[in-house]
Amino acid sequence: MEFYTALKNRRTIYNLSKKSTISDEKILEIIDDAVLHTPSPFNSQSARVVLLLNKHSDKFWSIVKETLRKIVPAEAFQSTNDKIDSFAAGYGTILYFEDQEVVEGLQAQFPLYKDNFPLWSLESAGMLQLVIWIGLEAEGLGASLQHYNPLVDVEVQKAFNIPPKWRLMAEMPFGTKTAEAPPKEFSPLDKRVVVMK
Repeated sequence: MEFYTALKNRRTIYNLSKKSTISDEKILEIIDDAVLHTPSPFNSQSARVVLLLNKHSDKFWSIVKETLRKIVPAEAFQSTNDKIDSFAAGYGTILYFEDQEVVEGLQAQFPLYKDNFPLWSLESAGMLQLVIWIGLEAEGLGASLQHYNPLVDVEVQKAFNIPPKWRLMAEMPFGTKTAEAPPKEFSPLDKRVVVMK
């Protein structure tokens, strides 16, 4: 599938199954290629990715559920529970991190840009997430981007032996689509894109 076709087809998919259209090796290839070739500020390569499959993905969503159970009112928890179950129903989960040791090292090395490096790190993280998402879409897999960080950070570090300087940025459950996303509405481009000749 061509890049722009996959970009246009990429949608937030909540209806997932524990099946995959491709092998685990192909999933890892998509991630590896994205990590290698997505731009980063000053070529810092601060992105870190953890691919959770099978019981490891289930374990992550169990952590999310139990963390939220402690803070969401009991009478409102059923909808939260159902949402988490929909993510856990996927084939796997990709955790996105930014290594703060790298970011802090750049801040020390280039003090003139100190305040920018955390922002540039976020920009690079967003690009990586999109590149992987498009790669999964190109192979017929659905995904969504979730943000239960920082609520789950400590438990995730313990459960998966994550280095303390890796900052969790986002979580991406993925799997074979069991339903398509509804039609998407677009704001007018003439209000979003300016051309000056």
